[in-house]
Amino acid sequence: MRKIAFPQGDSVPVLGQGTWMMGEKPERRREEIAALQLGVSLGMTLVDTAEMYGEGATERLVGDALDGLRDEVFLVSKVYPHNASRRGVIAACERSLERLRTDRLDLYLLHWRGDVPLEDTIAGFEALQEAGKIRHWGVSNFDTEDMEDLFELPGGEKCATDQVLYNLSRRGPEYDLAPWLAARGLPMMAYSPIEQGRLPAKGALGDIAAARHVAPLQIALAWVLSRPGVIAIPKASTDAHVRANRAAHDIDLTTEELARLDHHFEAPSRKRPLEMI
Repeated sequence: MRKIAFPQGDSVPVLGQGTWMMGEKPERRREEIAALQLGVSLGMTLVDTAEMYGEGATERLVGDALDGLRDEVFLVSKVYPHNASRRGVIAACERSLERLRTDRLDLYLLHWRGDVPLEDTIAGFEALQEAGKIRHWGVSNFDTEDMEDLFELPGGEKCATDQVLYNLSRRGPEYDLAPWLAARGLPMMAYSPIEQGRLPAKGALGDIAAARHVAPLQIALAWVLSRPGVIAIPKASTDAHVRANRAAHDIDLTTEELARLDHHFEAPSRKRPLEMI
């Protein structure tokens, strides 16, 4: 498994596991836990979740899945913006830790920018670091101007990453955000890297997949993984899907294949507002 480093020094696999919408259906709980555990065994040891997901239900599922595996995993969670005051973020983190059945997070993200001043959130993150409850902090759904605002604040430069929507059909970050992050050594975490399975299977994506005898969505994920400085966190709730994602990591797209995908899914030629789902 290829790895990528955060500015603070930790290295993580470029392919992790997302958990959005997991833990919300009791009848699927056993299968989802098994899928997460399989992913860890296959090297996808970065696991991303959030207090928003299922209003805590997903964190509980992740906690159960990682029972006995915690030390093998780089665990990420996110705080609601309305909980991101100095005191609020500490309380929110403690609730997440309880649901996750752990004593620390490896990375804690502000889920998106809200009304709480960023300096207050940074102060809360720093207090959590001093207490040993989080190792690193970062942000999610921050556009370039948001990142500039963050880095102008004392301590803002300690941000580890920006987690954003990025895939073949959502290439807006390439215009300015991705270069801004890269210039500062920050990896970009790509959520929904296969657009929740809604990318078109016809055209270049389908043709390349057919020639390689793989699924179109594996080609789409391989494309995200081919981008420098990017960590992909697709969700997979079945063993078959986990194995398909892991196999996508080993697909080395050729220059010709990349050019065909660029032609079909054009890179941005101007600034686009950051998209969210």
